[in-house]
Amino acid sequence: MKIYEVVVNKRDYMDLLFLADEQEDMIDKYLDKGTMYVLDDDGVKGECVVTDEGNGVLEIKNIAVVPESHGKGYGRLLIKFISEKYAGKYMTLQVGTGDSPLTIPFYEKCGFRKHHKIKNFFLDNYDHPIIEEGVQLVDMVYLRKEI
Repeated sequence: MKIYEVVVNKRDYMDLLFLADEQEDMIDKYLDKGTMYVLDDDGVKGECVVTDEGNGVLEIKNIAVVPESHGKGYGRLLIKFISEKYAGKYMTLQVGTGDSPLTIPFYEKCGFRKHHKIKNFFLDNYDHPIIEEGVQLVDMVYLRKEI
């Protein structure tokens, strides 16, 4: 298994990016300025894009694992990799996600704690309802952990 940075042709991974963010113009807002990492374990299993948000905050903008590899620890490995790689360079790792029974518990198990919300984020920024695990996402929930 290896995790490597993707510097060019990030759009080659759009199928993976769409798993975590299903609207292309929203991906466009962070893809070029972000740093992308891909996890390969006998084939690409996941990806993560992070951005510098200033004031010592690194944000996970997109993290996704191919559906057939869910539950195998790849998402957790990507977060561990990011946390270790950027420790000492950033104080805080944050992630924004919908208030979903799928994602919030995952991030909490990875050491994140709820920090703040942006009301109506998904209603105001997406051109269609975003449904996850049968729940329409409305507010963006930010979680943080110190690194």
